[in-house]
Amino acid sequence: MLKSFLAKIYAKTTAKKVYRWVNNPIEAQKQVFEDLISTAKQTTFGRDHHFEKIKTHKDFKKSVPIKDYEDLKPYVERVKNGEKDILWKGKPIYFAKTSGTTSGAKYIPITKESMPFHISSAKEALLLYIYHTGKANYVDGKMIFLQGSPELDKKNDINIGRLSGIAAHFVPSYLQKNRMPSWDTNCIDDWETKLSAIIDETIVEDMRLISGIPSWVQMYFEKLNEKYGKKVGDIFPNFNLFVYGGVNYEPYRQKMEDLIGKKVDSIELFPASEGFFAYQDTNYDNKNSKKKEGMLLLLNHGIFYEFIPADEFFEKNHTRITIEDVKVGVNYVMIISTNAGLWAYNLGDTIEFTTVKPYRIIVTGRIKHFISAFGEHVIGKEVESALQEVIAETDIKISEFTVAPQVNPNDGELPYHEWFIEFENAPDDILAFAEKIDQAMQKQNSYYFDLLDGNILQTLKVSVVVKKGFHNYMKSVGKLGGQNKIPRLSNDRKIVDKLDLRDYKN
Repeated sequence: MLKSFLAKIYAKTTAKKVYRWVNNPIEAQKQVFEDLISTAKQTTFGRDHHFEKIKTHKDFKKSVPIKDYEDLKPYVERVKNGEKDILWKGKPIYFAKTSGTTSGAKYIPITKESMPFHISSAKEALLLYIYHTGKANYVDGKMIFLQGSPELDKKNDINIGRLSGIAAHFVPSYLQKNRMPSWDTNCIDDWETKLSAIIDETIVEDMRLISGIPSWVQMYFEKLNEKYGKKVGDIFPNFNLFVYGGVNYEPYRQKMEDLIGKKVDSIELFPASEGFFAYQDTNYDNKNSKKKEGMLLLLNHGIFYEFIPADEFFEKNHTRITIEDVKVGVNYVMIISTNAGLWAYNLGDTIEFTTVKPYRIIVTGRIKHFISAFGEHVIGKEVESALQEVIAETDIKISEFTVAPQVNPNDGELPYHEWFIEFENAPDDILAFAEKIDQAMQKQNSYYFDLLDGNILQTLKVSVVVKKGFHNYMKSVGKLGGQNKIPRLSNDRKIVDKLDLRDYKN
């Protein structure tokens, strides 16, 4: 009880601090920009890109083109080899190791200036929840964070590990006794073994806050349900707060609430190895879930933001703007420059502003995760919204799904989008279900409508994935658990061709 009382006082102080910069967003970003440029002038990257001449955003755009990891990799390699003052002053204290694509594993620097924001941002999100709702009881019980192993490697005095594992080293002392799982359990590499150990540890505890990527938390809930034959809310009667990030929760919400047996408050976070970008600060009970209020974009946390309209991104002369010029409802690629030494860095995520007073965003997908086999450029937000619209008025529950184009169908058939869905309970009429999704997609994307109307595409098809099909796929590619997730859509069939499908007779 004392902890929750003190937490409310702390939350009030934190809220005042946060909303001070929220009410002065342009000034906050201006200060971040000036601090970044000033601090990095004498770095190798700063000298290579004439930081001494940069005074304005216009100067910055001229000197620093948009970069991805491959562009920064030569600098990162020098840092890994022990050199100082390359991307940021001194050397980073960590490298967050992430799964790469063309470049294999990526090593994202985390500095002594950037690390505190990874921690304080999550803390702010939890304290603002207390401030707005008055609910602080979760601090008096146990909390679990499903995350990667905290064990770290070291090279040239720089610790290397997964971001979630690095963050485990920074749990405040006043929460150490509340936090689960144990250190030894958290260090287990094999996800399924780790999950069993987590269940054994938590079943006897007063769990009140549960956090993680929805798909992996869902698996935890399913295992609890299978083992004890009870709803999660009956096993943990004081569990009332779910904290998540990484993917849109809406496709999972219905099944998760069924596994829990009740509705619980939730907080969405937008963390990444490259920085902690946003967190939810409103609408925690989701009573207005159809109204996407979005997450508060963190504008004074050591990150300078730029935005490129997604439909211009692959053009040579694309628009590149700051927070001052963004508009509500436009799909933007988010570009970041950070106090960890990332410069004009294409994070790969696409976002949309829901409001600009204050600046709140939703994540709409990945700029590389789309379907545009015929110029339709369907994005993650659209497929998620279409599916949610169809299942909202039914008892159908989805475990997981992804979408890919079929550009080479059987002879005589038009191409189509193929939806691969793992159902908890499949609809009786799969063709009618597919037709409803197709109608919803036509409303979401006018290009898709035009392609159907012009007989370039036929209506989408649904293929039913066997139970645990996505689980088995992730296990087969070594990405079970942790921070890994299935892309909502792909412009090829590399993933879907490896999924096991159910023989479904309509």
